[in-house]
Amino acid sequence: MDDALLSIDALRLALPSGARLLDGVSLRLERGRILGVVGESGSGKSLTGLSVLGLQPRGRLEGKLAFEGQDLLGFGPGDWRRFRGRRAAIIFQDPMTAFLPVRRIGAQIAEQIRLHSLCSRREAETRVIALLSRMGVPAPREAARRFPHELSGGLRQRAMIAMALSCDPDLVIADEPTTALDVTVQAQILMLLREIGARRAGVMLITHDMGVVAQICTDIAVLYAGVVVESGPAEAVLRTPWHPYTRALLRAIPPMDGARPDRLPTIEGTPPAPEARPPGCVFAPRCPERRAACAFRPALRRHEDRSVACVLYP
Repeated sequence: MDDALLSIDALRLALPSGARLLDGVSLRLERGRILGVVGESGSGKSLTGLSVLGLQPRGRLEGKLAFEGQDLLGFGPGDWRRFRGRRAAIIFQDPMTAFLPVRRIGAQIAEQIRLHSLCSRREAETRVIALLSRMGVPAPREAARRFPHELSGGLRQRAMIAMALSCDPDLVIADEPTTALDVTVQAQILMLLREIGARRAGVMLITHDMGVVAQICTDIAVLYAGVVVESGPAEAVLRTPWHPYTRALLRAIPPMDGARPDRLPTIEGTPPAPEARPPGCVFAPRCPERRAACAFRPALRRHEDRSVACVLYP
């Protein structure tokens, strides 16, 4: 274990059937940094975030998973209750199902605050209103009294972010936090995530939006089929991507200037199912640069401050 805020090494998640949803994920997040985790749907991004909080689906989790040097894989139910919300929190991808439908929004946020800070009910309610106001929720006092189904998807998303930040956690895992928000509110949330990093906390931002990654992330990890294929400082990876998969993702982004292309480049084929993951390089069946050496799984090799799993960069 090292001194990073979050350290993941060779993390594997196997279902009872034997299929591996995660097949050796290695990540590192320092305090004051924002790590953007990118990749196609089904790459294992959300599963990695859920595993950090012990919320992964039932199965066998192996490898190393540490928070400030403390082994999370050895946690019991009581340890997880003290850890979740206070030390680390998650902004779930789907705000429609993240709240209990039979309890008011404000009561659900206040419950977490009272559990971890032992404050009075009135103090918790005051903090809930301040949090909702900070998230841009209009009439926050009235919104706190509403049930989840009485709020729009965007307001539910903002309430979910308020809940995640209610106890000032050291680690925030944000899974597509701006999906249901308009452009103005999206900019406010991104600014808020940047502020979280500025106060020496850490943020793991799970997203498909490379523009968001370029705007606020300090580091990037690219996942494909449950494997990290490239990681490093955001500016370096975006400017000179090493892995063919990373290059393919960036080529699929519409250009901001120049001639408008008739058709955007696409990545031929589809990601493999967990039970059909190829024995060699996981991206080889779709890679235009594959060669004989790709029949063997390349290790995630580190060069200075970057890592890549590709035979093109030995």
